Amino acid sequence: MAQPATNIPKGSWVLVTGANGFVASHVVQQFLQRGYKVRGTIRDLEKSSWLIEDAFKSYADSGDFELVVVPDLAATGAFDDAIKGVSAIIHAASIINFSPDPNDVIPQTISGATSILDAALKETSVKAFVYTGSIASAMLYDASKSVHVERDTWNTEAITFAWAPPPYDPSRGMLVYQASKTEAEMAVWKFHAEKKPHFSVNCVDPSSIMGEALHKKHLETPYSYLKVLYDGKVGFLEGIPSIIHIDVKDVALLHVAAALDPEVNGARLQAWAEYCNWNDVLAILRRLYPQRKFTDDLPVHPPLDVTTDFSQPLALLKKWGDQDGWKTLEETVADNMKNIVEWYP
Repeated sequence: MAQPATNIPKGSWVLVTGANGFVASHVVQQFLQRGYKVRGTIRDLEKSSWLIEDAFKSYADSGDFELVVVPDLAATGAFDDAIKGVSAIIHAASIINFSPDPNDVIPQTISGATSILDAALKETSVKAFVYTGSIASAMLYDASKSVHVERDTWNTEAITFAWAPPPYDPSRGMLVYQASKTEAEMAVWKFHAEKKPHFSVNCVDPSSIMGEALHKKHLETPYSYLKVLYDGKVGFLEGIPSIIHIDVKDVALLHVAAALDPEVNGARLQAWAEYCNWNDVLAILRRLYPQRKFTDDLPVHPPLDVTTDFSQPLALLKKWGDQDGWKTLEETVADNMKNIVEWYP
């Protein structure tokens, strides 16, 4: 399909922070495939060398893809050099820290978001900024409550719990992480309202992300749900409530659209496809791989009762990807499993 009108022409430089991440690597791929040049930031060049030596080698060889090291996202001036000459910024990097002490996590996460915005304010070439948020910034995962997520719905409960007085029990780690995502995105919108920057500001807030991995490392975390089910080590999943899945390619496409579409500014794009539980996923796995013995069905959690208006993100999927609706759970599982069975036969 022909690309819709944009004020960021092909051949422009796009900065993608945390380029070695699961979502960010797909964002990199989609921009490169559309004819853009991408500068990716990473914390450790050795650990991220697969980006230039394997996944995007042809683009690196032609000068259309490059990496720069930014070891500390929250440091003052961390992005001043990386941002030079770019037309769009996708800020997908985040401080992943599950410390139960909010003082060790939240201020640094906020600084990681605002430091790059301050740098962008000084760079006249920047036309668009997209922040990778999370459904966690809008709500707690609580099946006992009905939630309709609006533009200004925030996970204030997580913030309250996170900043409760010590002792900081390890069980608070996830709430502190959720609070950090919430407060960081709130800081992005505060910047947008107060600074009125010369570039657009949009956020993409995904739910539980699954789908094709561009590197083996993306399957070697506890949150690679399908790999966990494939291995049969499901104890971790028994403590996770039923999820709302989203395909990583849909999440990446929304980042691309939010950066390139001149009509989108100030958008908080919720990216969640459909409710599922682990038994739904297991049923698909058994259909796809009938010769393999998978774990027995797990206890079923009540579904999350959460809604929002998806008209804008779905319209962007159609406009920029010629795609009618979110990718289905079956598509996502099949895509993800291709990697798993290839790399872990």
